[in-house]
Amino acid sequence: MNELATSTLSLPLFPLSAHVLPGGVMSLRIFEPRYVRMVKEACANGTGFAICMLNAQGDKSNNQHIYPLGTYVTVEDFDLLDDGLLGITVKGHRCIRIESITTEEDGLRIGQCRWQDNWKCAIDAETITPMDARLREIFEKYPEVKNLYPSPEFDNPIWVIYRWLELLPVNAEQKQAFLEEKDCRTALEFLSQLVE
Repeated sequence: MNELATSTLSLPLFPLSAHVLPGGVMSLRIFEPRYVRMVKEACANGTGFAICMLNAQGDKSNNQHIYPLGTYVTVEDFDLLDDGLLGITVKGHRCIRIESITTEEDGLRIGQCRWQDNWKCAIDAETITPMDARLREIFEKYPEVKNLYPSPEFDNPIWVIYRWLELLPVNAEQKQAFLEEKDCRTALEFLSQLVE
């Protein structure tokens, strides 16, 4: 991926009210034809797409309803559900910045994107106490969350912070601000207060 760090890449965009960040796993039900096509093409080509955060205040006709920071995901698993819909499991790999958006005939939006630098965060595992323990409790209480993560990284501070940002009802604008930061300290301070 390093060779693409300075160039743009075209990615299909999947705007959602739920959020997935690097290292995150999410189950989705796909039913709109444009997104069925997106998933089929990603699987056929061995590529991914970007899951983006929705901006409720943005104008949809100008594609301003999509925040600029999203997450590049790949399809890890798929299945035909009992209701006939396509069920997929995606994994987040890296944040991307959307620079421009075009809309295809079927309504699928394509973003010209650049890789966003990952957080630099030299903090030790003790710094995220008790956030790591609380996250373990959630995994134990909710098997549908636990089952998505065969190898959870509770001792990885950035992984724990990302999971809390996904789980807590923090608005998309606030999450975007955290992701704009060069390191995770602002998000850590904010989440520590909420979790405690």
